Amino acid sequence: MPVDPKTLHLPSQPGVYLFKTDGGRVLYVGKATNLQDRVRSYFAKNPDRAMIPTLIAKSDNVECIVTGTPNEALILERQLIREHKPRYNSLLKDDKSYPFIALSAHEYPRILYTRNPPEGAKCWGPFSDAKAAKQVIKLLRRFFGIRDNRDNLPFGYVESPETDDYANRIKAVESVLDGDALLLIKNLQEEMDSYSDNLQYEAAARSRDLIAAVQQTLAQQVIHSRFYQECDAVGFANQGDLGTIVLLSAEKGMIVGQSQYPLMHRGDITESVCRVLSEHYAQRKPPKTILVPSPIGEWMESWLTERRGSKVEVRNPQRGELTKLRRMADANAEAQLMRNQLKESGSLEQRAATDGANLLEVDKLDHIVCFDMAQLQGEERVGASICLRNGRPDKKAYRTYTVKDTALDDVRMMAHVVDRWLKKQEEWPDLLLIDGGIVHLNEIHNLLLQHNLVEQVPLASLAKREETIHRMNCDDLVLDRRGRVLVFARDEAHRFVNNFHRKRRGRKGLADPLEAVEGLGAKRLQALLRHFGGRKGINHASQEDLAAVEGIGPALAERIWREIH
Repeated sequence: MPVDPKTLHLPSQPGVYLFKTDGGRVLYVGKATNLQDRVRSYFAKNPDRAMIPTLIAKSDNVECIVTGTPNEALILERQLIREHKPRYNSLLKDDKSYPFIALSAHEYPRILYTRNPPEGAKCWGPFSDAKAAKQVIKLLRRFFGIRDNRDNLPFGYVESPETDDYANRIKAVESVLDGDALLLIKNLQEEMDSYSDNLQYEAAARSRDLIAAVQQTLAQQVIHSRFYQECDAVGFANQGDLGTIVLLSAEKGMIVGQSQYPLMHRGDITESVCRVLSEHYAQRKPPKTILVPSPIGEWMESWLTERRGSKVEVRNPQRGELTKLRRMADANAEAQLMRNQLKESGSLEQRAATDGANLLEVDKLDHIVCFDMAQLQGEERVGASICLRNGRPDKKAYRTYTVKDTALDDVRMMAHVVDRWLKKQEEWPDLLLIDGGIVHLNEIHNLLLQHNLVEQVPLASLAKREETIHRMNCDDLVLDRRGRVLVFARDEAHRFVNNFHRKRRGRKGLADPLEAVEGLGAKRLQALLRHFGGRKGINHASQEDLAAVEGIGPALAERIWREIH
């Protein structure tokens, strides 16, 4: 089934998006500064590329991986394209790739700027900013005296006769490239300050640019790092009992994909994580290292080791490079949780409709039409109908009606409005719901008989007292939570008709003195009008009669009576 943009619910964060088939085949990989806006552009009426309609038609869903920065998204996009070779990605003519910084495997390692790292080398990258990577290499050679690809030491560097010294310098360079660059940046900062104090502003600017190059280059290591050679990072997020777990997979130092599992979370993170791990690795070989958001039991680690056939290290890192990958997994879990919540909101409404159908013992309640009436002082009598489809308001099908015959009572007004609706219908709902009691039900039932529609249009009325459903030839039913879709339909019809009524009254400048009575709102006023059959009935009612109406207590009844008399 082609991708439906209404169901995507992507986050407004930088990252990578993947158009995929149900079988898991990746058709296209792209990067975005804002995932939601970028993917939404693919569904524009006039796409900017000819392949887009075909891509959308062949794709079944869109997945995303959130990154910390757009630059990280750029790097990850390249890696995923190389991993999956998507059909609809443009093939670069020269197969241009991003550069790495590498330390060769020689006895005295050389530092290299390369797009094809030699076998056995320790690598950092790839880097989208080649200029910054080159600056970092020059800086490391200058500070630590590391050989370049021509096996030369930097000019002016005095090599120590101690062979261990070079090994220590290599360790220092590895530490910097792994992200521990505080000492290097501190030295550059002091150098910049010295140049500035001596009014050597051009030299100070060069030091400033070197600091920026170091920071920019090292910031990319969350996407690619020599530390994650064969590693899965587990991210967790929850809101209430709805949770999501994401597994980011890394191979040969690169993130290669993710898997996500929505679940019912019962409050114990360890239990939720173990449940997903047992499901995820039941059909696949676990990696050497698994990074988890909280410690798991020894039994789980033993089971993973047994599944792999060799030792599996389960870690809960609190600092260092692996922590960056673990936190990235958490960020993706948060993003996926948001997507799942938005998807679930639609299914919750459908579930409410299904629950209502089960309660009434009918096949479905995917299409409900509900009627309500409003009047004041015998004038501005209006009605309205609302429509729910799959539990959601279909506002295009909402209708309003005016009733000009003042001789009609509330029940006959309802019949008058429903009759007008019936004459224009071509599609019958699963339920015609009336806001009222048994009297209203009987009146509308007789109307359906006149139109020979009793079999085609299931009918019910919903009385406010105890939320009771009335149906012909059925026992009355007091609604529980399964009837929430029916209560929602009635309340929505009540809101809609009152808004329409209020607008009409406003246009004609009509006002009822009762509206000034403290504590007498629109709902209670409507209850009075329905109970007494109109404004005249209210005028002739005693305080005791007024207090007998649901929602009208003795004190409010007294205030109403005084206002009338």
